[in-house]
Amino acid sequence: MEFRFKLADFISFRDQEECARVRAIRREEICKHSNPEFKIRIIEDRHDFYVDFALDIVRRIKEAGERRERFVAIFPVGPMPQYKIAAKLINQLRISCKHVHSFNMDEYADQEGNTAPPDWPGSFQKAMMENFFLNIDEDLRPPLEQIHFPTKDCLSSYGGMIEELGGADICYGGIGWCGHIAFWESHLGEEFGGDLQAFKEAGSRCVKLHPMTIMQNALHSFGGDRSQVPPKANTIGPAQIVRAKDRSFWLDGDLGGGVSWQRFIARLVAHGPVTPLVPGSILQTLPGTYTLLGGVADNVEIRMA
Repeated sequence: MEFRFKLADFISFRDQEECARVRAIRREEICKHSNPEFKIRIIEDRHDFYVDFALDIVRRIKEAGERRERFVAIFPVGPMPQYKIAAKLINQLRISCKHVHSFNMDEYADQEGNTAPPDWPGSFQKAMMENFFLNIDEDLRPPLEQIHFPTKDCLSSYGGMIEELGGADICYGGIGWCGHIAFWESHLGEEFGGDLQAFKEAGSRCVKLHPMTIMQNALHSFGGDRSQVPPKANTIGPAQIVRAKDRSFWLDGDLGGGVSWQRFIARLVAHGPVTPLVPGSILQTLPGTYTLLGGVADNVEIRMA
């Protein structure tokens, strides 16, 4: 039987017909896209997924070094396992990272916009240093002054710092439950009134986190404790993602046991309308790769346990 209802008020994209259309995309159709430069692929095994991600990072660093070029990368916190693998490969292969300039996508902030301190357990700065950079041998590691985070002090000039280095060679990332890229949340799209070009030109700022992001991050980083997730974050804007020379997004939101929080939003971002209300949807219009862990690609179905 059919049961019709309006979507909850906190959901920004509310076109139920489009939601139904993308929901119906079967696993065997998900990699097909009208933009041949937007390459969707599936990696079935979780370990292989993270190894492939790590290899992509190491390959780009190595190739830029061999060309004696600066390598500018935008990195996310999430997924994380690839960073320790990448650091291990860099050490084993003795690849210098002295030419690497790293810009983290985002960092938590309190209700006043004050940046989370780097020694706070939930800090993205702490996560990146401990999982990636400090695992690289000191003689190979990028200089600390080339490892950047969007703190309150530099947030207003963060995009300009990337541009001064010639722009990002690669922007890595994932997709949030509300459709965000970095912490550019779905409700921020409402201020653009459908003006996609203005949206694509928006830069770094401090944002209020969407309720779905609070719950998503509580789930995967704070043991389900929503009281530990800060209310705001500093983030790059769509402009930094659009202006990057390449994009590589990785979706691993599969909890096992047939449960994945990312199946629907992965489809809406890749195959739904390109709109500021689904921030990640701009990826469809750009060259890049969009890699799904096998469970994320599975069909969206109602399962009543």
